[in-house]
Amino acid sequence: MRREFLRFMAASPFAAYAFAQDSAAAIAHAKDALSVMDFEPLAHKALPPAHWGYLSGGVDDDLTVRMNREAFAHYQLRARRLVDATTTDLKIDVFGATWDMPLYVSAVGSQMAFHPEGELATARAAKAQKAMQMLSTVSSKSVEDVAKALGTPPWYQLYMPTNWSDTEKMVQRVEAAGCPVLVWTIDLLAGRNAETTARLARQDTRECMSCHITPPIGGSTIIRNRARPMFAGLGGEMNPPGADWTYVDRLKKMTRMKLVLKGIDTPEDAKLAMEHGADGVIVSNHGGRATETGRGTIDILPQVVDILRGRIPVFVDGGFRRGTDIYKALAIGARAVGIGRPYIYGLSSFGQEGVERVLEILRAELTLTMRQCGTPSIAKITRAAVLRQGAAL
Repeated sequence: MRREFLRFMAASPFAAYAFAQDSAAAIAHAKDALSVMDFEPLAHKALPPAHWGYLSGGVDDDLTVRMNREAFAHYQLRARRLVDATTTDLKIDVFGATWDMPLYVSAVGSQMAFHPEGELATARAAKAQKAMQMLSTVSSKSVEDVAKALGTPPWYQLYMPTNWSDTEKMVQRVEAAGCPVLVWTIDLLAGRNAETTARLARQDTRECMSCHITPPIGGSTIIRNRARPMFAGLGGEMNPPGADWTYVDRLKKMTRMKLVLKGIDTPEDAKLAMEHGADGVIVSNHGGRATETGRGTIDILPQVVDILRGRIPVFVDGGFRRGTDIYKALAIGARAVGIGRPYIYGLSSFGQEGVERVLEILRAELTLTMRQCGTPSIAKITRAAVLRQGAAL
């Protein structure tokens, strides 16, 4: 009986979790991490409940958070042999700029909740690893300060102010800062039900005013936003629920920046985005934090790529944790992949060094996958390298 119980425990998820905890305990420096998920238990331990809830939670039952990861198992890679793997080239072109790799750090707000240096530590890490950074509207740091730390203006993720005059002021500010791309996030306009975040916030017994200018949980979102650097002089309201496709037309007329729509979940909306002048789209469900669709973004990606047929670039985020995950998205047709939680795990654990190590690990894993699949450059990665449930795409 005891032997059967031990056999059951060895095969159970609890044993895997315990092993992960033991492995995390052995990590004294960021360089000791072998995979990006080595940082997750460290981040969980480092963060107070409310901050961990903000980072880890989705909406409703967190099904879509889980499906973003599980959907990668729907795709398999076709390894090819006896292809010269002496060198690999990860460079890509994005809107006329050369990226060192097809990976970027996506927008995550309030990064001082995870490390005292917040977005500046992320920016310095992205600079060190030659990665693009997307800055959130609800950033802890200003776009001007982040641009200095990054060495170049970041892409700017827009939560649109509800007042159009405020929208114009914000867009003019980030354009004046030199941001080349405006990324309007459209998946929160109708609101969301973030239960996990709210439940964990209730467990947090700290006095929030000890480290926040305004209470981050409960209280007015408008007041909180007014304290954020990108809302200086603005009303603080954002995400107009009445926004429709005409707003895309108005944004296009307002700015010379490239306009990318983030939060595309269907091929129909991808087509409408292109028809209204969007320069690119990001297939995203906000890391499972917008709508409980139960669909992983990697499963949505082929439909979007097929309907757009290369006329505008397609980016994707949601659940990427391995170089093989990135490779699958590139094979399907994504131009580049964004990560959110993984680099915040690194930031929470070791600051800039942790973010750098996350990017370093993913670059190394992607490089190895490219070599194993016989595609030593990004241009050689095609759908011939990937199967869906064993069948060609």
